[in-house]
Amino acid sequence: MKKKIKFLKGSSSPFFVSLNKEVDKLLSQNNLAKAHKLLWTKMIFYFSLHILSYIILYLFPHDSLFGLVLNFVFVGLSGMLLAYNVSHDACHGTFSKNPRINYLLYHLSFNMQGTNAYLWKIRHVSSHHLFPNVDGCDADIDDNPMIRLSPQHPIRKHQRYQHIYAFLLYCIYTLHWFVFKDLLYLSKKKLANLEAIKHPIHEYFLFLLWKIIYLIAMVYIPLLLGYSLSHVITAFFLMHVVNSLFFIHSLIATHLCLETQFPKPDKEGFLTYDYYIHQLATSLDFSPTSRLFNWIFGGFNAHAAHHLYPKLPHTIYPLISPVIERTAKEFNVRYNKLDLLKAIKSHYKYLKLMGSKIS
Repeated sequence: MKKKIKFLKGSSSPFFVSLNKEVDKLLSQNNLAKAHKLLWTKMIFYFSLHILSYIILYLFPHDSLFGLVLNFVFVGLSGMLLAYNVSHDACHGTFSKNPRINYLLYHLSFNMQGTNAYLWKIRHVSSHHLFPNVDGCDADIDDNPMIRLSPQHPIRKHQRYQHIYAFLLYCIYTLHWFVFKDLLYLSKKKLANLEAIKHPIHEYFLFLLWKIIYLIAMVYIPLLLGYSLSHVITAFFLMHVVNSLFFIHSLIATHLCLETQFPKPDKEGFLTYDYYIHQLATSLDFSPTSRLFNWIFGGFNAHAAHHLYPKLPHTIYPLISPVIERTAKEFNVRYNKLDLLKAIKSHYKYLKLMGSKIS
């Protein structure tokens, strides 16, 4: 029988009790209303930006392959930013008290990128957020044959070079997600802490429908407009390379780097920390108080705040992140923060360590 994983303590964490008092003060000063207003403003902005990228693609002819590639990259990156700034919050029910509004915003903005919203939410909310960086409980670090992401995973000979070849694999990450990863997760009956997985019949239909819509929008319509198949395929592939590298290098270090921990349960199934301290120990922030980074990355740069307060809009994270850092210092709790370039560098160093026999 599989041992149940448990945190050391519950909501009685002295650190979180003190932190929550300070955060409540900030929320009571009309900051939450302002944050929600900004969240909706960003939603309109990023949806408009993404729609504009399609308008330019369909209505303004491109005489060169270079111009077509640039437009495809514009479509891809604007879609990625839409997902960062709208899909993620909507997935956690942040936009509205009406679940239908959150559902609509989330599924529309996420599925427009060719990736399945329903499957990602299962992994993200029901697995990753519960047990980040816990082997066997966090779907984001499930064992895979190419890259060793956890010190609890078995090591393979070729992984000693993973810090070198990982970059090439990262180049096709979103394309692999679109073609293979979603299909793999749709077929799985067990994933990390999730067991006996059953999907509603209509989700199989929506899975296929959204994949077809994406291919029509990105391949079929450009072909109808007169672009050659070779140009469309080239632009489509390069768009995914840019998307993949942007996605990986802005997100992966938030959990997978030298600074973050990978707690292992003891013989009784207890993890090292309580739930809240666990979130800090396994997360990394980069420029969490930056308004510019918040606008671009949708709060992913303030990962500690997101894991502690996933129901709050990401637009308030720049306000509460300094409180988290200060309270963590006060209670001698681990808090990880780097700038983005150092975080990326730390990730590749982590990959090198995970590929060595002494890890």
